[in-house]
Amino acid sequence: MPTDFASLRAQFDLPDGMIYLDGNSLGPMPRAAAARVAQTITQEWGALLIAGWNKAGWMAQPAAVGDRIARLIGAEAGSVVMGDTLSIKVYQALASALEMVPARRVILSDSGNFPSDLYMAEGLCRTLGPDYVLKAVAPEEVAGAIDHTIAVLMLTEVDYRTGRKHDMAALTGLAHAAGAVTVWDLAHSAGALPVHLAACGADFAVGCTYKYLNSGPGGPAFIYVAPRHQAAVRPALSGWLGHAAPFAFDLDYRPGDGIERMRVGTPPVLQMAALEASLDIWDQADILDVRAKSIELIDRFIAGIEARCPSLSLAAPRDGQQRGSQASFRHPEGYAIMQAIIAQGVIGDFRAPDILRFGFTPLFINEDDVDEAINRITHVMENALWDRPEFKTRARVT
Repeated sequence: MPTDFASLRAQFDLPDGMIYLDGNSLGPMPRAAAARVAQTITQEWGALLIAGWNKAGWMAQPAAVGDRIARLIGAEAGSVVMGDTLSIKVYQALASALEMVPARRVILSDSGNFPSDLYMAEGLCRTLGPDYVLKAVAPEEVAGAIDHTIAVLMLTEVDYRTGRKHDMAALTGLAHAAGAVTVWDLAHSAGALPVHLAACGADFAVGCTYKYLNSGPGGPAFIYVAPRHQAAVRPALSGWLGHAAPFAFDLDYRPGDGIERMRVGTPPVLQMAALEASLDIWDQADILDVRAKSIELIDRFIAGIEARCPSLSLAAPRDGQQRGSQASFRHPEGYAIMQAIIAQGVIGDFRAPDILRFGFTPLFINEDDVDEAINRITHVMENALWDRPEFKTRARVT
């Protein structure tokens, strides 16, 4: 049955008059989330106290929620677990991947990767010693840079600024042919487009849930380990809850079975309750329908902006199959323009040095929203509403 987008839209809580094109940065709140979190607070934490770990299923929640996300990213059952932050999961996956190729010392990434991923890689290299290096090339040069010196290929599938999309299947194949291991960051993929981790043969993947998966600010990250690696991979962050028997309180670490060994610290129970409310909505959606509608909406948006706001230069790929679920434009005054657009009730965001970024989630965005957003952005540009001092003072979060 085709996805009923009107029904899904009604399940989100958005302020009247707002057109929210920033779900690629922080997804809006599902209407059911507040009640679901309240239930966790009052009926579970409040009534059960510590018994909630067993009676409310808190201890099993990271793997159970992980299996629900696995459906959205083409992963096998038992291959995804929740917890910690995305940066922690990047470090964890990268360190474990490097140990699988002990004779090599080079991590290959691209200059369009999210800086935090590169920072974590740089920090890990410093910890491991001077022989370990991070090599970052231009996105279009990644395929040609894969050779037999590479230990790990670490890429974000969708560029956070432009929306340009890497070919996961092709690059994973090239990496494996060269004897390298892959780590894919799905921060701008999970919930935005079909991902095929198992079919592509990916080794590791990580992602956050507060963007397209709507778990709320600070929502937990996830990590994927291909089943073929799970029995052998060594968790670099050997946390208590990744132990084979946490409540045996052994002084020596023994990794847990399967994906459980990639757990680190105490799971964020309240945040996962909010995520469960969002995943209830996702259970009503077909990711193929979401992808098709996303491309349709973005094509409509790009055509309207280019026709009416010629000073904004398209930064995203024009071909919908080559981009994620966002449209990005460039302008030297991008920050001020975005603040003026936000003041008109169209919420996007800015990414340095000059990117105006708009995310499109068909679960709550439709054609009328796109047309009205074009109208309001045109009003800002035609009247130079951005050219005011209050729009040029940069806030801490852009």
